Amino acid sequence: MSKLTEKEIDSRLEKLQEWDYFDNAIHTEYEFENFKDCFSAMSRIAFECEALNHHPDWSNIYNVLKISLSTHDANGVTEKDFKLANAIEGIVEEEE
Repeated sequence: MSKLTEKEIDSRLEKLQEWDYFDNAIHTEYEFENFKDCFSAMSRIAFECEALNHHPDWSNIYNVLKISLSTHDANGVTEKDFKLANAIEGIVEEEE
């Protein structure tokens, strides 16, 4: 999968309002009502990651989930990252 240009990334980010591009990856942060809701979303996201064979760099502190996506093989952001970002958005919207 080929690395997207910054212009292509910016164009795709217009549809993902909660995501930003910096440090060669796309990033977002979600705040949930409590740890249980955050962990539930992470579990659901994990199944989607496995299905897509693409895994985020992420961290969780209590009710906050931070996610960074990039395709290590391409040394940057690819369409694969946006496919997972869109799936994550759908999962988080269902959780809310």
